[in-house]
Amino acid sequence: MSQLPDELKNEVSQKLNAYLSSSIEVKGFSSVGGGSINHAAKIDTDNGSFFVKWNKKAAFPQMFFKEQRGLELLSTGAHIRIPEVISTDELKSVSYLLTEWINSGSESESFWKGFGESLAALHKETNDQFGLDHDNYMGSLAQSNSKESDWAQFFIKHRLEPQVKMAVDSGFTFSSSFDHIYKILDKEVPKAPPALIHGDLWSGNFMVDANDSPVLIDPAAYFGHRETDIAMTTLFGGFSSSFYDFYNSAFPLESDWQERIGLHNLYPLLVHVNLFGSGYVNQVNQVLRKFK
Repeated sequence: MSQLPDELKNEVSQKLNAYLSSSIEVKGFSSVGGGSINHAAKIDTDNGSFFVKWNKKAAFPQMFFKEQRGLELLSTGAHIRIPEVISTDELKSVSYLLTEWINSGSESESFWKGFGESLAALHKETNDQFGLDHDNYMGSLAQSNSKESDWAQFFIKHRLEPQVKMAVDSGFTFSSSFDHIYKILDKEVPKAPPALIHGDLWSGNFMVDANDSPVLIDPAAYFGHRETDIAMTTLFGGFSSSFYDFYNSAFPLESDWQERIGLHNLYPLLVHVNLFGSGYVNQVNQVLRKFK
């Protein structure tokens, strides 16, 4: 399915004609990286370029509708650039998300300043509870966002427990029980109001646009603990150390936030165990041993 399906080609042309209020000529489609889950392409027309990603409709129900809602949520307050969604729908066999095309630029020190300060501003957007008014996806796994007034309970019930159960049911074993983690979370992680977070903030989910400004893509957004976003930026590298300095200048974290990175990253690590296998079990075990 790496080639753009014919039904999607026709749909894209119709939606772009409506969006641009004119008849456009599609000059070509070129495959681009869409991550490990979806297919993606750049659409070149006589009136600019656009981006589309798609998958089998039956594979991940409502995924792109939920991604659209996440992108719209992150655009709250216009703190950071989010791709404009042109259309999303489910066709006969495929579902898709059609957005503006964003030309890439190069990182500079001013980029990291803008990124740190913009993310801090986003994290100041708050709510009365943790969670969200709808569920979504983390990668290709369903993510429950049922609301809770207590962050530790939210993180245990709707993040860790489902992933631990899925992993154990699949035959993975860990160095110790997660029960101790569940008991210490409330004491180890400082209280904080619910913050609007990206939810899957690793280096592959931000871009540098042509104006040297940050762009957030592929969210798993909800109202959570802001340290969760910060912790995940450390998981696979790609963030400058100055990013954390600028973030902290704008919205200071507790002084020992680095000590809790592993606790927050248990969730994305477990997701990786369930998506990609045993290669991530040892990283989970390292966190379990640290907080034993």
